[in-house]
Amino acid sequence: MASTSLSTSHPHHKHANRFDVFLSFRGEDTRHTFTDHLYHALLRVGVRTFRDNDEIDRGQELKPEIKTAITKSKASIVVLSENYANSRWCLNELWLILEQRRTCNHYVLPIFYYVDPSDVRNQRGRFAIAISKANRSDVRRWKDALTKVANLTGMVHSGYI
Repeated sequence: MASTSLSTSHPHHKHANRFDVFLSFRGEDTRHTFTDHLYHALLRVGVRTFRDNDEIDRGQELKPEIKTAITKSKASIVVLSENYANSRWCLNELWLILEQRRTCNHYVLPIFYYVDPSDVRNQRGRFAIAISKANRSDVRRWKDALTKVANLTGMVHSGYI
C-alpha cells in the first residue's frame, strides 16, 4: 500500500513537507467528534497530520504557524460543516489551501459533513456569505474558494455511512 501513501516524498522535496495532511475544520462543529476521530485514525496509520488545537478569536488573521503548516503539507482534508463558512478564519484557510493546490500540486479532499455539496457550491443556506462580513475582494475570494472546493471529488458524510 506504499504506492498510495501520502508519506512518500518527491525526490526534489525531501524535507519540504513537514506534514502529510493539514486538517481544516470549524472547531465548534467537529473538533471533539468527527475531526478528533479522523485525526487519531490518520496518526494510527502513520500519517503526519496537523490540526490547530487552539480556539480562534473571531476575525483574527491566520497565525503564521497555520500558514506554514498549510504550505508545508502535501495534502489537506477540508471538513465542510454547518458553520464552516461563518468563520473568516476557515474561509481564509480554504483560500490558502486552494492556492497551494493551484500552484504546488497540493492534494485537497473535501468532506461534506452533514452539508449538501450543492449548498457549498452555490453558497446557499449556511454557506451564503454576506457582503457585510468583509470587503468585496475577500467575499469574491471566499465564494470562489467554496465553489472550487465543492467541485472537487470528495466524501459526503450524512451519518448513514
